[in-house]
Formats: sequence, structure tokens, C-alpha cells
Amino acid sequence: MGTQNSQAEEKNTSGSIQDDKNSIAATKPVEEDDEPDEWDKRIFSTGCSVENAKMTDCYYEKKDWRACAKELSVAAMFPLRRAVQAAPRQAARRACAASNAAWQQTPAQRARSYATSKDTNDEASSVTTKATAETKDADSTKHSTRAPRPPAFTSKASAKSTPRPTAAAQHNAAFHYPSQAEGSSAVQEIDWTTSYYGLGVAPVTKEQAATLARPLATTDIEVKPDGIIYLPEIKYRRRLNEVFGPMGWGLAPRGEAIVGSNIVTREYALVAQGRFVAQAQGENAYFSPDQLPSSVEGTKSNALMRCCKDLGIGSELWDPEFIRKFKKSEMQEVWVEHATTKKKRTLWYKKGAVEVVYPWKKVK
Repeated sequence: MGTQNSQAEEKNTSGSIQDDKNSIAATKPVEEDDEPDEWDKRIFSTGCSVENAKMTDCYYEKKDWRACAKELSVAAMFPLRRAVQAAPRQAARRACAASNAAWQQTPAQRARSYATSKDTNDEASSVTTKATAETKDADSTKHSTRAPRPPAFTSKASAKSTPRPTAAAQHNAAFHYPSQAEGSSAVQEIDWTTSYYGLGVAPVTKEQAATLARPLATTDIEVKPDGIIYLPEIKYRRRLNEVFGPMGWGLAPRGEAIVGSNIVTREYALVAQGRFVAQAQGENAYFSPDQLPSSVEGTKSNALMRCCKDLGIGSELWDPEFIRKFKKSEMQEVWVEHATTKKKRTLWYKKGAVEVVYPWKKVK
């Protein structure tokens, strides 16, 4: 009996303590949290807080996203923002079109174009300012808009004084011509692996043209055993030295040597008096690895002979009529026999210079 009374007293005591805690909590003022949570911060940072509030209210009332199609429309949510972004783009396109068209205009037409573009840019600036102000009123977050491009011409004086690029300037830009100040004697560095500097700009002098096109002496022309006539490579070099002088011309490689199974090729450019003349692919055959260095050097000589065709040196060597006359008057055909196989064939030589060498021997 005493134990039951003590348990009842303990329960009453714990119940009174809990009631006191509840009353104290009820009388304690509740602290309000004015700081926005992370979700609200993200919404505000997008600049679409007003649109988000409208869409949320619509869903709360209608309980169906499909019924909020108007609030979800991009055009309805961002009418001002679209206007702000479109204005600079339109102004930039108009300025670019005016700049491109200005090169085809006279100075007077450029001045009128400037006045028109100035009014257009002023109008675009006013539209941008108005749209920005309305966006700031609708959204608590500050926004920045891109500034339109400056007009093609900033003043009437500059519009009149802007020169139109000449044909020579356009030619220089297309062929990598270096710019050189007036009166400057400094040697310009030109990348001859890709440049066509000086191509077709001006002809050589009459004296140089006459020397380049001077007919070849029959004593300079050589004959191969198969009947092909040619001018030795050293004769081309002597003619170039005669016209342009030593150090007045040169061959510039246009790429690396390409080595095949039995042939080597490399492209060269002929440069004379600091101007591009021609380019050609030189080739030479080889039959063993130890012949490779000489074959690579032979590609240079072969390319030089081909480039000199553009200067008219030895052009008669490619003239069929000259070849027939030379073959009839300056060459002779000789029957020979192979020393080991005993096969017979004909070889060609210049008249008066027949010299049959081993393994061939002359037969009657």
C-alpha cells in the first residue's frame, strides 16, 4: 500500500515538471528567420523569381501543371529579357553590314551611311536602356546587357579619309608579302617554303629577257643514248649568273625529300632578285643506299632545269620542230652489241663525238 502511494506521488511530480516546461516554452518568444534558404537563393540568382512565384501560385490554385501553360510559356516568362538581348544583336548586325558595304561606297556615300548608322545606334541604345530599366523593376537582381558594337565610322572626317584597299594591297595580303616602311633598306624575312612573294608583279628588263631567251649553241646541247637531247645543269646556272649575277638567285626547298624504293623526289622554288619565279618537283633514281646522297642532290639539279622553263632558258629543247631538225643535222645512230648477252641495239650520239663504251661495242 505504501509502495503504490509513493509511485503515484512520483508520477504527479513528473507530470507537474513537464507542464512547467511546456508553459515556459509557450511563453518564450519565437525567433523569426529572415534569411532565405539555399533554395530561395538559387531562385533569386536566376533572375526569374517573379516568374517562378507566378508559376508556383498557379499550380497551388489549379493543382495541375498542364493548366499553367500560359505561365510556363517562355515568351510570357521572359518578354523583357528577350527584348534586351535582341537589341544589341540587331545593332551589331546593322553595324557589320554597314562596314562591309562602306568599302564599295564613295566618300560622300560613306558620310551619309555614317549619319544613318548613328541614328540607328541611338535608337538601339534607347531600346536597350528602356528594356533594362523595365527588367530591373520586375526583378530584384541586377542584370547587365552586352553593349552594341561601335559604328563602322566614328566621325564624318574619318569616314572621308578612310582609304579603300588597293589591288596591290590585296595582292600582297594574298601572297604573304611583307610590309616595309618607306626608305627602309632592311632585308625582309620571307618564308620561301610557302610564300609566292613577287610573283607576276613586274617583268625583267629587256636586256635580261633577251639574255634568258637567247638561243642555245649546238655545242652546248648534249644527247642521251636513247636519243633525248638536254642541256647540262651547269649551263642553266651560268645563264642565271649572267642575268641575275651570283647571289642574285637561288633554289629554296618547298618540302622534305621523299625517298621511294628506287627514286627520290623533292620540290624546290626558284627565287631571283628576291622574287618568286617558279616551283618544280625534282626527281632522281638510285639503286643502292650509298647512292642516296648523290640522288638527293640530283633532285635539286632536275628541279632547277624545270624551273628555268618559266624563264625561257633552253625552251627550244621542248619544241618538237627544233628536236626533229637537231636530230637530223646534229645526231647519228650507231649499232652496238652487248659484250656478254650479244644483244644488238642502236644508240644515239652527236655527230663527230661517237664514243662507244663497255659493255657495248660498235658493230658494222
